[in-house]
Amino acid sequence: MNLATLDLNLLPALRALLEERNVTRAGQRLGLSQPATSAALARLRKHFDDQLLIRASNAYTPTPLGAALLTMTGPACDLLERVFTCQASFEPATAEREFTLLSSDYGAAVFGTRLARVLHTEAPGVRLRFQQVGPTLVDSITDFLGTADGLLLPHGVITGYPSLDLYTDRWVCLVADDHEEVANGLTLADLAHLPWAVYQRTHDAPATRQLALLGIEPRVEVSVGSFQLLPAMVAGTRRIALIQERLAALIGPHSGVRALPCPFDPVPLTEALWWHPVHTQDAAHQWLRETAARVGTELQEQTHPHPSGE
Repeated sequence: MNLATLDLNLLPALRALLEERNVTRAGQRLGLSQPATSAALARLRKHFDDQLLIRASNAYTPTPLGAALLTMTGPACDLLERVFTCQASFEPATAEREFTLLSSDYGAAVFGTRLARVLHTEAPGVRLRFQQVGPTLVDSITDFLGTADGLLLPHGVITGYPSLDLYTDRWVCLVADDHEEVANGLTLADLAHLPWAVYQRTHDAPATRQLALLGIEPRVEVSVGSFQLLPAMVAGTRRIALIQERLAALIGPHSGVRALPCPFDPVPLTEALWWHPVHTQDAAHQWLRETAARVGTELQEQTHPHPSGE
């Protein structure tokens, strides 16, 4: 297929038609008349040799091909828009720009807050939008990166994309302040028989996957989509949770939990900024990466707060 022969204006039309499933609403969204939108639909049907949308009662439903295209048009439109908004130069002090970063709540709390403070001072017209990542990220990484400026994620989850190492962290175990069974520290036997609170899925953390190599299968009682919810799920219970040491240092003194060293040598965590290759030569994105590297270096130079008992 020769891209030079394609009308790229049909891509947003395809997205609007498949999402709205209504020619009139799609036209209003695109700023086109109903005849012009109908003509776009006819051209799309001819190109794909498929009806894409078929009438069922008083509404349209997508054909199997239309349903498949629906999952691709959004990321394709977002990526195309980012291609054509690349800049040859960037002046942070006067620029008006929004950067979207995909991140867990851990990345936003530990690194994102520091990055936001720097931007507040050095680039007052630049906005940051943090978008929570979910457990389906790895299955659709290209789509996710195509809709954002970057992804804050440790090594060991994805590969094959440009990345910038920011800082290191390490895993500690979180237990309740009044957990008498572990008053003298944790053992591997404790990890095996005590209940757990985990982030999203049991094996999302590399350190948790490491337990499987030790023959330990955590007995999960609670699974949450936020690292910052783990202290509340541990306080007042017999549960254990794995949490990043830098995040544990941000927990308030009256949270009812304390951090303990892991009774095994957990693999260290290296947080990185990942991005789609389309951003590599964009001046604005280069500035973002340089700023992120500087913030990461400053964070790395800070001494690790040792968990109690270490």
